[in-house]
Amino acid sequence: MTSIAVILVALVILTSIPALYLLVSTMASFFFRKHKPDTNHFLNIGVLIPAHNEGASVKKTIESVLRCDYPANRFEVFVIADNCSDDTAAYARSAGATVFERFDPDNRGKGQALDWFLKRHKDRYSNLDAMTIIDADVTPDINYLREISASFSVPGTRVVQGYNGVNNPSAGWRPALIDAAFNVFNHLRLAASSVLTGSASLKGNGMAFKISVLEQYGWPCHSIVEDLEFTLRLLQDGIPVEYNPDAVITSEMVTTSKNATSQRSRWEGGRFGLVKSMTAPLLRQFISTGRIKFLYAWADLALPPLGLLVLLFIPGTIAGILLGKFWVWVSASYWMITLWYFIAGQIQRKAPLATWLSLFAAPLYVLWKIPIYLKMAVRKKGEEWVRTTREPLENK
Repeated sequence: MTSIAVILVALVILTSIPALYLLVSTMASFFFRKHKPDTNHFLNIGVLIPAHNEGASVKKTIESVLRCDYPANRFEVFVIADNCSDDTAAYARSAGATVFERFDPDNRGKGQALDWFLKRHKDRYSNLDAMTIIDADVTPDINYLREISASFSVPGTRVVQGYNGVNNPSAGWRPALIDAAFNVFNHLRLAASSVLTGSASLKGNGMAFKISVLEQYGWPCHSIVEDLEFTLRLLQDGIPVEYNPDAVITSEMVTTSKNATSQRSRWEGGRFGLVKSMTAPLLRQFISTGRIKFLYAWADLALPPLGLLVLLFIPGTIAGILLGKFWVWVSASYWMITLWYFIAGQIQRKAPLATWLSLFAAPLYVLWKIPIYLKMAVRKKGEEWVRTTREPLENK
């Protein structure tokens, strides 16, 4: 075998590793079953909403929380109006929330705001059983609080992650395709991780914690990907995250290219730095303990976003074609596995027709994301809380 052939074979094999991860995750996700309590104890729950210049959006979110089918004397809504220059605090108060205003322009960020509240205002939530954290622009399902309470009614549950979805998939191909992506990233991957390691991961929205956990940690992670950082911190400390796919929170995705680019850059921009900082610690713990949960957590973290992964499959496919015979089938399996992975997520979440039809726009989505990745590669990452531009409320 020539040196060129060796390089081509190595390229095909290396590219097959993330495809193997997708295959294992997809298969495992079908074995996921939600843990159910014998009795829902209807715990006292706090709903914590960090907000930065959210204006009328936070009012709509609070109103949605108040419409949840849950005893009114069993939950309370808190809003952190963080470094706001608009009327977020006024809107939140008028909707019925208890508002805490924070002004610290030199220490901005969602993680910083959460940590400030959790450490400075323990007296306001220490009498509660649990706290759920949601974004200021979401709509919780009517049974959201019931499901959070049910999860914590299962003995031993200390941290819960609900399903984070899209509430406007019919508004255009971008929100529909993001809905499809959420079905795999926010459901299938969490279900698979729960089966394979006994723990899911936090997604930054629709999270819930026993009060004792928040009193112990506050919010110790302050980067753009603070939810992923906290997940890994809990993993290292042996505290599993319970996934409840029926505790549903939905967000309205933007439909314009400019706003969507801003949103995707914010979501994905900090992930690459976390891969660099956490690869060595996770692999060291896997080697020293032999526990698969650390290796899987690293693989889940290191796996590129699907759009970038598809681009990485292309050179592996070309290498397989050049090698011929067996290697062609190996490289072809990348695409079959990825397609099955994507379809499985839609089946499991019972995706609407608009989401299924959006799959035809997937090539456009990948092309749209190429410049986003190029910009992230050369731009300095910021820690500041950047609010994504919303669609005009009057057009909804």
